Amino acid sequence: MLSAWQNINLFYICTFHIFVFSVFFNLKQFDLLSINNYPMSKFIYLTATPEALIASMLPPAEFGAYLSTGTKKRNKGQAIFFEVDLARIEKLIDMDSLNKRCVAKADGRPKSSVYLSVYKTLEMIPLSALGSLFLTTDSGHTLELKKVTYDSSREVLGKLHLFQELCPVTPLVASELSPSAFLKRLTDGSTPIVLPKLFFVDLKLGDLATNPLSGSVEYLPYSNIGHLRDCLEILKGEYEKHMKTVQRLYSGSLLYRTIESGFYVGSKDEILYYPYPTLTELENINYEFFRSI
Repeated sequence: MLSAWQNINLFYICTFHIFVFSVFFNLKQFDLLSINNYPMSKFIYLTATPEALIASMLPPAEFGAYLSTGTKKRNKGQAIFFEVDLARIEKLIDMDSLNKRCVAKADGRPKSSVYLSVYKTLEMIPLSALGSLFLTTDSGHTLELKKVTYDSSREVLGKLHLFQELCPVTPLVASELSPSAFLKRLTDGSTPIVLPKLFFVDLKLGDLATNPLSGSVEYLPYSNIGHLRDCLEILKGEYEKHMKTVQRLYSGSLLYRTIESGFYVGSKDEILYYPYPTLTELENINYEFFRSI
């Protein structure tokens, strides 16, 4: 026979185990419900660094977090990618392979990535197929930039620029050309070095844009400022020289807070423009992204 005290203890132990089982069962139900309700659409992304065409069942924010932090948060790195309209590239890729490989996992979870191409990808994709551009920080926060019609008539002439090329080549280049003129010069075949398409970003120069030698560099976090000044001064003095390589190798990390006007991608006279918000605008648009940069 059990004592009254033992009966009370047994009652509480049984109640506790029933409670734990109930919580565990409900969590498992919630997890399965979340998986079953996960939208199983196929997304196509063009990543810039490195260049690749990737299919995924993850929407942009989740895909960006997957690229930058990995599935178990052990990875750490930026991601820059376009969303691509699948309907506009169906004839350019193996749809049968895509449909067989980009399927949910055995446990019902979405497929994170299926690589479709890693060579001359930007060259292959028509500009009309490119949708929004997404920037992800190394902590997994993603910002969407929408493309707008670019008005080259508003470009300021006589101003120096700093362009970070991102795809298919990646040098850092100083230039006295406007963004549209820079793009055209490198893609129209007028120079010995020609690219089929080019994706690049316009970076801040501050006072150096008009005064390379003595302009303030207080808010410019670039390494080797002396070399940058020299490159810009050469462009100011040599009127037949329109571009000067500042750095040949891309570090793989872009300081998002140094972006000036935005991102550009195109070929010859065809250009897509993705304006970048000011830091004040960014704080209101996407505070988590703003904090992480």
